Amino acid sequence: MLSFSCLCVLLGLGYWVRRKVALLQRLFLPASVVAGLIGLALFQTLEIPAAVSKGWNQLPGQLINIVFACLFLGAALPPVSKVWKSAGRQLAYGQIVAWGQYAVGCLFVLLLLGPLFGLPDIFAGIMPVGFEGGHGTAGGMGPVFDQLGFPEMKDYALASATGGIMGAIIVGMGLVNWAVRKGYVEKKISNREQGMANLEEAMSPSVEATSPSLDKQTASDEDVASTIDQAFAEGIIPMEHRPSSGKLTVSSDVIGTLSLHLAFVGAAILLGWLMKEGLLLLAAKLPGTGADIFRSFPLFPLCMLGGVIVQMLADRFDQHHHMDADTMLRIQNAALDFLVVAAIATIRLDVVAQHWLPLVILIAAGILWNVFCLTVLARRAFPDAWFERGIAEMGQSMGVTATGLLLLRVVDPNYETEAAEAFAAKQLLHEPFMGGGLWTGTAIPLLALWGGWPILGIALSVMAIWALVLLAMNRKSSGV
Repeated sequence: MLSFSCLCVLLGLGYWVRRKVALLQRLFLPASVVAGLIGLALFQTLEIPAAVSKGWNQLPGQLINIVFACLFLGAALPPVSKVWKSAGRQLAYGQIVAWGQYAVGCLFVLLLLGPLFGLPDIFAGIMPVGFEGGHGTAGGMGPVFDQLGFPEMKDYALASATGGIMGAIIVGMGLVNWAVRKGYVEKKISNREQGMANLEEAMSPSVEATSPSLDKQTASDEDVASTIDQAFAEGIIPMEHRPSSGKLTVSSDVIGTLSLHLAFVGAAILLGWLMKEGLLLLAAKLPGTGADIFRSFPLFPLCMLGGVIVQMLADRFDQHHHMDADTMLRIQNAALDFLVVAAIATIRLDVVAQHWLPLVILIAAGILWNVFCLTVLARRAFPDAWFERGIAEMGQSMGVTATGLLLLRVVDPNYETEAAEAFAAKQLLHEPFMGGGLWTGTAIPLLALWGGWPILGIALSVMAIWALVLLAMNRKSSGV
């Protein structure tokens, strides 16, 4: 309990520091990342008893199963045809960006970093796992790296995830300013117009009741807009705009709603575990590399499939809709917050320092690939709102989904383009494979067992297929 209590206090400290430090607000770093960095600094500079962080290094490998089990729980699964119609083009572009990260990683390690620094081919997966997967996937892949004999790769992946999310914000905001100057942003919304929108939203009766210091007759537009913007930057939702965190679907006299939802999550994880055991039984009958791949395949993508099965059963048999999407999201977010804090705080900086230069080069290469995709490929992939669609994808592929939506909100604050809808729908088909999905769980073992050249060939082949899909869509839309 001591280690859990300290982890909770560290997360709370991260939130408080995030609120107070303007630089962290401008970078829009999540409080969990801030807390993890604080913990990392404390562990590197102070003699802290081992009991304080006991079990922290094992938490990411466990909590990632909860995060992925919740992905598709709580909302009815739409038909694939409907998702494809809404977001086919966005999916094709997102797949090219994601597979391209593996291609870039393999090229740099095989041709440059490997020969110069003596790095193994599995190092090529560090940037994609950290960028497309984020801190959650990077921390959750720890048991896989351990089993493959490369435990230090978890530390590199977490460092890559930190570099990716910071690069997404810093480089992304620079590209936003560039796009506005060039006139590439589809919806021209001036600061004054956005300030007035904030003002109208702020001037509600509930705001007057909860903010007596603001006089509706005398407060200037700029003062009110500044107050709202400051609250947003600090991460505080104003009292009058706070949404419900979820719906109670059962009476607490029978069972707590949260308890019931955790039961569904547990069922999804159990199904994932049973599938994992099935793979292990299959591995025992396979020779050579095939057996090694099945043995080293992580559990969390299978928990995601378990969640899909549970949701399909609920769609078919649960007439009372016991699962609530918002409640599932709260469970997922809680698991992810604690996962990120524990993962970052336990990074072994002495290990990262051994190969910091190739890591920086690989991170820079990943950033340049994403910039290339946005500035060159996106305008050819999308007939409308190409920058809005591309900047959302860049934020997601270098950080988390929230980072992509954040950058999209800057250029399309009212979601007037189709970018937000297409981006959200695309995630339903994208997440099961990339960013911690089935391919992420397969690619790392394959890099360790087969080497980088076969993975490079696979990545380039899949990119070519998705490029042909985009070409066919462009021809169809142009009537050729």
